[in-house]
Amino acid sequence: MNKNSRLSNKQLLFGLSFLLAFLGLTLFLFTYKQDEKRFTSLTARLFTQEMAADTLNLHYTLANPADFGIHDYAPTLSCYAPESALGSRAGTENLLAALKILRVEKLSESDAWLWKLLNRSLENSLALSGFPYYDDPLSPSSGAQTQLPILLAEYAFRTKRDVEDYLALLDQVDEYFASLLIYEQERAAAGLPLPAAFLQSVREQCDTVVTKEALEAGIHFLQTTFQERLEALVQRNIITAQEAGHYIAQNERLLKTVVLPAYAALGDGLLLLEEHDAVPAGLAALPEGKAYYEQLVISQTGSYRTMDEIRALLAGKFSAEYETVKKMAAEHPEIARYYADQNSPDFPYREASQMLLDLKTRMAADFPPVPEGAVDIHVKAVSDSLADYCAPAFYLTSPLDDTDTNTIYINRKKTPDGLELYTTLAHEGYPGHLYQTVYHNRFLLSRDQSPARELLWYGGYQEGWALYVEFLSFRYAADLLREHGQETAAWAAQLESHSRSLQLCLYSVLDVLIHYDNASYSQIAKVLSGFGITDSTSVKAIYNYIIQSPCNYLKYYLGYLEILSLQERAKSLWGDEYTDYRFHTFCLDWGPADFLSLTEKLEQESSRP
Repeated sequence: MNKNSRLSNKQLLFGLSFLLAFLGLTLFLFTYKQDEKRFTSLTARLFTQEMAADTLNLHYTLANPADFGIHDYAPTLSCYAPESALGSRAGTENLLAALKILRVEKLSESDAWLWKLLNRSLENSLALSGFPYYDDPLSPSSGAQTQLPILLAEYAFRTKRDVEDYLALLDQVDEYFASLLIYEQERAAAGLPLPAAFLQSVREQCDTVVTKEALEAGIHFLQTTFQERLEALVQRNIITAQEAGHYIAQNERLLKTVVLPAYAALGDGLLLLEEHDAVPAGLAALPEGKAYYEQLVISQTGSYRTMDEIRALLAGKFSAEYETVKKMAAEHPEIARYYADQNSPDFPYREASQMLLDLKTRMAADFPPVPEGAVDIHVKAVSDSLADYCAPAFYLTSPLDDTDTNTIYINRKKTPDGLELYTTLAHEGYPGHLYQTVYHNRFLLSRDQSPARELLWYGGYQEGWALYVEFLSFRYAADLLREHGQETAAWAAQLESHSRSLQLCLYSVLDVLIHYDNASYSQIAKVLSGFGITDSTSVKAIYNYIIQSPCNYLKYYLGYLEILSLQERAKSLWGDEYTDYRFHTFCLDWGPADFLSLTEKLEQESSRP
């Protein structure tokens, strides 16, 4: 036997020791990574399942689902069903339980952050599920009857599969609306019906959003926008002209035989519910309305403050803004003459492209650049046929994996030119929604973070950020006006900023009064009269809108105040090392998120050596 094939006792002992050490290290590494592997697997399954279950959400979140492991899915409009609501609650409980057994300290920093956000989001969803029928999917102000057609009209066609998915979704509109009618019937039976006046408004929308006359004339926006999107595919040789003709015929058939009857059936079904003549009132008038509102505030705004704290925050800001407006008006009486002067000089820029370039230039010193290159922006006018149902402006959120080209829509019927267009573009574009979305998406992908972050929605952060930078843009506008020798116009822009803040703060206070304190119409009218709003039509419109959209004003304004509060905390913690650039980078790198989690993250980051 070759001597080199033998192991001495010393070598054998060394080999056994090495083997045991290796096994121990392997076991340690397996145990150490076990929680991370479980979390990665859990969030990956959650993401693919949620995306595959709702094709509209999938399409607006991902341009290329296959790149994220989503290959086989059936085009689906997510419909309401009583059993699905129960299943959703059970699924939330199971997911929370699975998260709770993981050791968060074993996760990477980005996974630990997602773990925290998921936990809080799921806990809030679970709490809200304890209030069945308090949600209002057919709200006259922003219900599915007006929002679904807009989402369909803006449904991007990138591939042939997108067109076929779209047509499959169109074929399910009748089932979708039928499920919402079931929800409203169950809601009325549970003693929580929509007021007859609101049901009538929804019915009127059903009668006008899709009409036989428009379809027969071929001028409905779901016809014209469909053809425009197909033409783009033909030009790019993705489909042939013959295929486009075939798809147009399918679209015509589905609009006339599925969508139009679906709206008619929904309207007829709601007519039968108008016998429940509930008086329009806030959530506080409902049996558990106050408790629901408290939970809804958390969900919509991301603020975990108590109602007393929210009241105090709003009251303090209202008082400060009121005094500022009074002082500016007194010190600059020329502002009133400026508004009265019909020959006042125009705003320096008229084109949206000029305004966006100016905003992007002025923000550069205080905001981090968007990761990985340029961003193309298209500013389009909202179709005339959509104008009555659309906001004054909106940014069409780009998918996670396709942020090169972005679109901002301006509703010319509701948004004038000049200063208002400039600040609107700041809200929707730079440094607002578009900038924040593109930054987040590219940052998330560049760091190889879990796309499950896209399942979490933080309206308070997103709208609070957009409002925060909108107010900054009034300062940018004032600087621009002064550069063009328009000193009085600059002061007017600054006064406009504080006046808008004051108005939004007032409406947020009314939201709390109506939905938490059960304030009546007459009480709200009295409050508004103190600010010179006495016209009964205006008072009624404000009152009804807040009833129909609980927390909507708070989503914007409380979100904005939370960002200001976070900023003050950053200044306190960072001292001389504070800069706006550093603060904005922190918000962008860790958001979107709820404000409790962001505050905790700020404290944690600031305590590091």
